[in-house]
Amino acid sequence: MVRKKIKNQFGGNLKAFISGGGALDKEVGSFLNAIGLPTLQGYGLTETSPVVSCNDISEIKVETVGRPFKGNLVKIADDGEILVKGENVMIGYWKNDKETERVLKNGWLYTGDIGEFDGEFLKITDRKKDIIITPGGDNISPIKIENDLNKSDFIEQSLVYGDNKPYLVCLIVLSEGHKNITEEHIQQEIDKINKNLSKIEKLKKFFIIKDQFTIENNMMTPTLKLKRYKIIKNYKKEFEKCF
Repeated sequence: MVRKKIKNQFGGNLKAFISGGGALDKEVGSFLNAIGLPTLQGYGLTETSPVVSCNDISEIKVETVGRPFKGNLVKIADDGEILVKGENVMIGYWKNDKETERVLKNGWLYTGDIGEFDGEFLKITDRKKDIIITPGGDNISPIKIENDLNKSDFIEQSLVYGDNKPYLVCLIVLSEGHKNITEEHIQQEIDKINKNLSKIEKLKKFFIIKDQFTIENNMMTPTLKLKRYKIIKNYKKEFEKCF
């Protein structure tokens, strides 16, 4: 009865939503599907005209971007990068041979995204350029940890730092209404998150900043992704003090 009422709010003929452009939080996706709003996460790039894969309404795995479409060949490189080949892949960038040669090799498009296969289903785990590499050569996805942090009621935004460092630290922006939260409470929250992380992923230290990252202050892209390099450069001294 509840599902029908919700569906009617969208005109009554809704078949499905397609989610793309950024990672769909698993809990959000599960909730939307549970209340009768089928939400299919897909994956693609402009260079792939523009779709590579998408969940099917008859078989939804929320945490994945579905099976690759027919005509697409998808494989995972040794370093985890997703490679795509097919008639939908561009022939090159307009008047930019150097960039074309960088991303197209033997017909395979090097997407810059990190992923893995869950059976036949493709799963995006990170952007290659955002991977943190430890002194021991281990690869860590900062976005995965940041997503866990941002689920907290009093953490609005976060950024994990630690490339070639002995441990990971993070920057935290508090949510409105929680500006007076104590560092002790934040540490308790981080301790909870650390319990579900591997040894090399655990956060050792943090610091708080007042200003939120926005498009207007040039700390976020128009698609609401953090400009990681710019933020790290801006708070480099604060990060380094943590080591």
